[in-house]
Amino acid sequence: MSKKSSIRTLPLLAALLAAAGIAGAQTKTLYIGMNGGTMEKAYTQYVFPAFEKAYGAKVVVVPGTSSDILAKAQANKDKPQMHVMFLDDGVMVRAIGMGLCQKQKPSQSLGEIYPAARFKDDMASGVSLGMTGLAYNAKMFKEKGWAPPTSWMDLADPKYKGKVVFQSVSSSSFGLHGFLMFNRIQGGNDKNVEPGFKAWPTTIGPNVLEYIPSSAKLSEMVQTGEAAIFPLTPTAVAAMKSKGIPVEYAPPKEGAVVLMVGQCVIANNTEPELSQKLAEFLLSPLAQANVLQYGAQIPTNPKAPVVGDGVAQVADINKWMKTAVTIDWESINANRPAWNARWNKTIEK
Repeated sequence: MSKKSSIRTLPLLAALLAAAGIAGAQTKTLYIGMNGGTMEKAYTQYVFPAFEKAYGAKVVVVPGTSSDILAKAQANKDKPQMHVMFLDDGVMVRAIGMGLCQKQKPSQSLGEIYPAARFKDDMASGVSLGMTGLAYNAKMFKEKGWAPPTSWMDLADPKYKGKVVFQSVSSSSFGLHGFLMFNRIQGGNDKNVEPGFKAWPTTIGPNVLEYIPSSAKLSEMVQTGEAAIFPLTPTAVAAMKSKGIPVEYAPPKEGAVVLMVGQCVIANNTEPELSQKLAEFLLSPLAQANVLQYGAQIPTNPKAPVVGDGVAQVADINKWMKTAVTIDWESINANRPAWNARWNKTIEK
């Protein structure tokens, strides 16, 4: 499927749905919280237009990190300002526990996605599948003659001193994943992070150039030669490579950490039925195929047609998933406030 044919498909689908009498007579606006950048661009240009034409609606993105979106939803819990939100899986589990999500209605699309992408009691559903592993500055590695990293412990290799960039554990799933894998290697688990905190200052810590709140600065830091190695997902790496940034993904031998972006319909919102329709639409094969093609988001619906670069991306994910690690979000969320405070006080002091 070429880019041109994919774009044509959107109005075609809209026309078919409208002809079936689904299109609304009055324009309504839905607000959806999600990450900005590549993800926002892919959805606003190649996914939302078909939904808008089919349902006589307008979809407006409220950009922000998962933590930002959760904070907005929590602050307006009694009178929601958003209708649907995208959150990283761990944050989504918190949102569900806070009563911010409404159970998704049964639909063909919901029934098609991978079972692992359906959150407990269908309170949320995964819209893209990924994992956190290691990424590296391919240009720098080539110039230095360095072999690609193979282990989470490579972050502690002295040759990377002043060249490791690490996302803050208190604000980033990538940073949290990297720390938890390091902690496991040190003998800890998702309930006991004492080994990780104890070993960090004498292993990875001395190599870290900067702790960053999100991954937004990584592109610039790679291009300026500041960043050599850092936690990241294959999806984010693919998005950076599409912009000509010299990065590559490396799956750690200890396993990458499964990271899924979930969506949920926000409880008590002003357009519950239309919000459910949007959530259903975003799981459809067409929507997922387009967001893969233009946003490098790996589909959770196996019926999504895979074309172009997406063929290799999906094949790689399927291969890496065989050694991927899942983490205990209930235990993590119960302890994370204390971990965040300790991280900020002792690591990012």
